[in-house]
Amino acid sequence: MKIALVTDAWHPQINGVVRTWSVVLDELQRAGHEVVTVTPDQYRTLPCPGDSTIRLALATPDGVGDRLIEAAPDVIHIATEGPLGVAARRWCVRHGLAFTTSYHTHFPQYLQMRLGMPKSLTYAAVRRFHAASARVMVTTPTLADELAGHGIRHTALWPRGVDARTFAPRADAVSIPGPRPVMIYVGRVAVEKSIEEFLALDVPGTKVVVGDGPARRGLEARYPEAVFAGWQSGADLARWYAGADVFVFPSRTDTYGLVLLEALASGLPVAAYPVPGPQDVLGDAPHVACLDSDLARAVAGAVRLSPAAARQHALAFSWAACAARFADLTVALPAGTWRRLARRSLMTRAIAPARRLLAG
Repeated sequence: MKIALVTDAWHPQINGVVRTWSVVLDELQRAGHEVVTVTPDQYRTLPCPGDSTIRLALATPDGVGDRLIEAAPDVIHIATEGPLGVAARRWCVRHGLAFTTSYHTHFPQYLQMRLGMPKSLTYAAVRRFHAASARVMVTTPTLADELAGHGIRHTALWPRGVDARTFAPRADAVSIPGPRPVMIYVGRVAVEKSIEEFLALDVPGTKVVVGDGPARRGLEARYPEAVFAGWQSGADLARWYAGADVFVFPSRTDTYGLVLLEALASGLPVAAYPVPGPQDVLGDAPHVACLDSDLARAVAGAVRLSPAAARQHALAFSWAACAARFADLTVALPAGTWRRLARRSLMTRAIAPARRLLAG
């Protein structure tokens, strides 16, 4: 099967969405599928307001459509609600093409926290974006229920996986200076992640933040006793996990939290709030995580849990199964779709000069 993926989240961005798609695409290709991508690096871009590390593509529906016609895929998946996703959606709707979407990021919560934008307005836009999709892929039942409450009911479950060979207890773990236990957070350093609630905890041990983002400079200034390791990836990231004793996840806004699985596979019990994301991944496994509305109490409980049990829990999550499930959820386009659209595109281009002449 030939799969077209349209996504605004792509390299060199570093986040869970990009990591997910990078691994899923590798697994799809390993399973014999062909994947073509429509991503921001193929266009001129502008920096995202408030976060210059995210580039927004200057794309038009016809421009995205030309790339899809050239690729002639069997299925189309639109992964994100950004400029590329919006352009692809408009083009597909205009031409009556079936496509699927996925919900990765709680933009309504993020925009409210960053800009004060009412969630009702953003959810209306999100609902409209996904309304034309054949189905919306979501990570957990809790997220499906939450979206249903906002009028997005045509969801399908698409769980994640973890690379348990890379993320594992390691002999080459980073030697992190400071008293034990070592508590680590991994992810974007941004206001919506509530990292300051972790750094402000009055608990014994050493706090480590692995990642980068717009809030890092301010947090480093306010918490000089914490270790800020910056962005890490692959085996280097795995070495930081392996050097810690417990993983602290203070976010209340993540739809899943891929880092939760990476931490567990590395043998780190998890301390988190009892909110969607942690509840779905960890709620039925109190032997590997402590979820508490008091984060200090969650940390104290997690430190006492078994590293071996944490890793065993993570081994049930496979990227190969994740990719196979994604392929099963896509919707095939009818035979002859791309020949029809290619002919229409050629005719439109041929008569365009005459239209401009008459209009002039």
